Amino acid sequence: MRYVIAVFGLLLLLASIGGLKTAQISTLIGAGRQAQKLGPPPEAVDTATAEEQTWEGTITAVATVAAAKGVVISNEAPGVVSRLHFESGAAVRRGQLLVELDSAVERAQLASVRARQRLAALSLARSRKLVESGAIAPAQLDADQSAFGSLTADAKSLEAQIDRKQVRAPFAGRLGIRAVNLGQYLAPGTPVAVLESAESLFIDFTLPQQYLGRVNLGTVVRALDAGEKLVAEGTITAIDPAVDAVTRAFKVRASAPNPAGRLRPGMFVSARVVLSEPVKVVAIPVTAVLHAAYGDSVFCVENRPGPDGKPLLSARQQFVKLGETRGDFVSVLDGLRPGQVVVTAGAFKLHNGGPVVVRHDVDLHPELAPHPANR
Repeated sequence: MRYVIAVFGLLLLLASIGGLKTAQISTLIGAGRQAQKLGPPPEAVDTATAEEQTWEGTITAVATVAAAKGVVISNEAPGVVSRLHFESGAAVRRGQLLVELDSAVERAQLASVRARQRLAALSLARSRKLVESGAIAPAQLDADQSAFGSLTADAKSLEAQIDRKQVRAPFAGRLGIRAVNLGQYLAPGTPVAVLESAESLFIDFTLPQQYLGRVNLGTVVRALDAGEKLVAEGTITAIDPAVDAVTRAFKVRASAPNPAGRLRPGMFVSARVVLSEPVKVVAIPVTAVLHAAYGDSVFCVENRPGPDGKPLLSARQQFVKLGETRGDFVSVLDGLRPGQVVVTAGAFKLHNGGPVVVRHDVDLHPELAPHPANR
């Protein structure tokens, strides 16, 4: 009898435990169905409104910096380098002596000619006095004048030869690496060094043919470095009248001062041509854009009816075509209209149609021309 009571109690205990677990499982299943019915929990995001802004009309092109004055200095006459008066990378003034070639022979000949020239000058002065007194014939005076003139011409010729063996800077600028050494024989036209003036520079670039009527002489051009920082500003001084038949682009040259010497010939810059007419664009913060191999997109925040019939904020992925970027904004050429709300923070965790809740935990202030503190 005791065994029957024990077995019956054990069965009663197991039945109670089974009923309790069944009730718990039913509760969990019901909660899961209710959560599935309500959908996933909303994701916290930050948003901004697409605005119509008026931007300065510009055309951007890749440009190359060229020297307004630049030459390869070379010698005109052959000879051996006797003196060097410059170092690599030195700044020189116009007419500064750079290289002297050996001119000992020409200088000795010049000294001889000048000695005979002085003697001829004395003979000419004596002949003039004698002709006035009638002591000699006028023909002798003519011969003395001819001899003096011939020696004067010979002296000037030798001076010119000596001057040709002196290499001077044709204009003020900065020299490159020296290409000759002391004692080296130089044939005519041997490169000595590169001289370039950095006071003013050319900014050369090409533009597509559709901009031919919108770009004129005197149009402002801004040169930006790789970090979109302004390094120089000038104006267009020359436009090629012909359009390249292969690229369908035309060449443009702008002149810009370079007082700080921040630009060097051969450097790459981004040329931004400022047009006279402004343009209206739809702008959004750059943080709202998701970049992917299949295209750029943003998440728009919209109202849709929830499972309980109440309005619910949800995210909808929208592919966009982007234009120019300025500061913290990017222009949208297609895919958005002014007034639409886009996600600017937290978009990476969203999916199409997912619920969201807007929280402005971080107060962002996008600007067209930001100036962040250098810390």
